[in-house]
Amino acid sequence: MAKVLELTFLTADQEMLKLTVDEPSVDLTAAQVELVMQQVIASGVFVIEESPLATIKSARIVERDTHTLLAR
Repeated sequence: MAKVLELTFLTADQEMLKLTVDEPSVDLTAAQVELVMQQVIASGVFVIEESPLATIKSARIVERDTHTLLAR
């Protein structure tokens, strides 16, 4: 089963940006994720249409299970 950590931010203009991390650590905590998300915001690395990241919207782990029915 594939797992992805989805980190969702809002810019200063209230635009949404989603970053994903494949196969996150199984023992990841909400506090660790929040700390890293705050560091991403503080770094100023991501700017969307001249609007920097401003706030954390959400973080979640998405699990995906794929069953192939037919392959050629």
